Amino acid sequence: MATQSSIRVWNRKKAKEEEEKVYGDAALKWAYETRTGQRLVEQVLSRAFMSRFYGYYQSSRLSAQKIDCFIKKFHIPMEEFEDGPFRSFNDFFIRKFKSGMRPFVQDPSRMPAFAEARYFAYDQVRPEQSIPVKGTALSSAGLLLNEKWTKTFEGGPLLLARLCPTDYHRFHFPDDSKVISHYLVHGKLHSVNPLALKYKQEIFITNERQVSILDTENFGKLAYIEVGALCVGRIVQTGGQRKKFVRGEEKGYFLFGGSTVIVLGEPGRWIPDEDLLKQTSQGRETLVRLGERVATRC
Repeated sequence: MATQSSIRVWNRKKAKEEEEKVYGDAALKWAYETRTGQRLVEQVLSRAFMSRFYGYYQSSRLSAQKIDCFIKKFHIPMEEFEDGPFRSFNDFFIRKFKSGMRPFVQDPSRMPAFAEARYFAYDQVRPEQSIPVKGTALSSAGLLLNEKWTKTFEGGPLLLARLCPTDYHRFHFPDDSKVISHYLVHGKLHSVNPLALKYKQEIFITNERQVSILDTENFGKLAYIEVGALCVGRIVQTGGQRKKFVRGEEKGYFLFGGSTVIVLGEPGRWIPDEDLLKQTSQGRETLVRLGERVATRC
């Protein structure tokens, strides 16, 4: 039976609601629901050095012993992924799908899912109205922290994709794209789990994040934002210094930890799918497979 603090997600493929199994559930609740835990998180655990220190352990051979247990507990469908060997937990964590396992929609007017994740979707972000997300709030100004780009995306659509630790942790380009700007926003590394967002409302605009401004072939300019989180050792941009990329190409990956990718669009260029908007209006995320349609060009 679902508890009051459980996370309910709509599984698009199965067309039903499911309860999410949370990695480290008890620890998260203690950290964000008790005064002692909140103090420890704020003063120590959310600092970047702690996540990087934990990341070193997850990249060590010693961490590999956790893999089999993790696969069994969370029912990871390993037949969908490339074979190992996985020399550390991080090797396993950034596993790749087998070729052809997640085809990207090719219709140029349809935007494919850029991550396999739980999505919130909004058709408009107004400058005077922040967006509620499980007790938190988002705005283009707060997310971007860059006056040059804030007005470009005011009033435009937004997709928020939350990846939990059990997920595929690579993220991709949603369209043929040219990277016209990339910068880092420094901050802390709080958990992005809804259990944490309930008690720490400003996480998405205070966590460390990387912002790429993309000029795309079919959807105008996009602000593509990777948000770091508690125990995320590093955000890796696999494209390096390249500027041009094709639809579906890998953009990067998160080392250990759940995290989030947020995409902002220009007003009037595209709109999220109706089923995502409907579930979001009910305060519920939608689990979407990588490459599936998530929006349509206007």
